[in-house]
Amino acid sequence: MTTHAHVVVCDDEPDIRDTVAEYLEHHGYAVTPANAGPALRELIDSQHVDVVILDIRMPGEDGLSLARYIREHSDVAIIMLTGSAEIVDRVVGLEIGADDYVAKPVDLRELLARVKAVLRRTSASERAAEKTSTPGPHQVHFGKCRFDPDAHKLYNADGVEIAITPMEFRLLKVFSEHRGRVLNRDQLLELAHDRGWDPFDRSIDIRVSRLRKKIEVDPSKPEVIRTIRGMGYLYS
Repeated sequence: MTTHAHVVVCDDEPDIRDTVAEYLEHHGYAVTPANAGPALRELIDSQHVDVVILDIRMPGEDGLSLARYIREHSDVAIIMLTGSAEIVDRVVGLEIGADDYVAKPVDLRELLARVKAVLRRTSASERAAEKTSTPGPHQVHFGKCRFDPDAHKLYNADGVEIAITPMEFRLLKVFSEHRGRVLNRDQLLELAHDRGWDPFDRSIDIRVSRLRKKIEVDPSKPEVIRTIRGMGYLYS
């Protein structure tokens, strides 16, 4: 079976890099290995890449710095490989814009499932975005920003598009469809079709915080998407 999706595996450990690449190739993916930042940057700048599997802990430029570079230059999906105890790194990675993470030692079946999941999410977003390239008539105001769910786009007060990730799009859509209703973490994950996350690991809080930075005048004092203590989030 061939998926035609191009996956880059960036890890400084040859055994991990080669094992992951071989496993994904066996399941039909086109895989390019990269042993460090320079090789990964060159691939991102010169080729179409669908998913980057990126080790956080590498000598020289680490994975967090590389994830930041990728997110500034591309919408490619990022899956970060982290140590089981590296909670802070996971949080920072999500804040930067990573789409998912897998803890080391890597379970290849879990990694494959997460690759499939991020590809499904990005593919669905691209298909919906292709239906229209201009803002549709149905738009929702998030503070001074305008959200166009049909076009999969978010605009600031001046009409300039603000880049959003597939998960941010789904969160905006969920909030717009449940205005005035308090939603807890589990409900948000369920409605956003992102059940790969553990609702108790607070990853949804990180994603809401990242979204607030794009729509709130003062993200430290949110007024558009408010936190209702002990209950969840409210878009009113």
